Amino acid sequence: MKKSICIIAATSMLLLSGCATNNGPEYDGNSYNQIKRYDTGVVIESRPVIISDDGSGKFLGAIIGAVVGSTMGRASGRTLATLGGGLAGAYAGNEIGKANASELTVELDNGDNVVVIAKGKEIFAGDRVKIIKDGSRVAQVYRID
Repeated sequence: MKKSICIIAATSMLLLSGCATNNGPEYDGNSYNQIKRYDTGVVIESRPVIISDDGSGKFLGAIIGAVVGSTMGRASGRTLATLGGGLAGAYAGNEIGKANASELTVELDNGDNVVVIAKGKEIFAGDRVKIIKDGSRVAQVYRID
């Protein structure tokens, strides 16, 4: 029984960990080889926001929680532990899947104003930024000097 819990935990850790070690920007596997365009400008307003989980954290958390819960208790107690583990895992996965971001109002060099979201970055009013676009989507936003 304990051996199976260790195997499940090890497998879960492998599934949830990535192999990339670069701290640079992350691009979607389908768009990394596309030509991108960019705009530059000055941030005129910045405010913190939270990006919610896209559902993957909740899903993985529920599965892992249910599997771990199913190893506890007996008969109806095991059923309750499985259900409780699934619910707790879904909640934890949803919270872990959230990310800090900044909503930036940027005055572009061409005079236009745009609002973009910069995930996981601290960018403040007065900073110059480069906004890399993938079609009409924002691929990256970062500070430039």
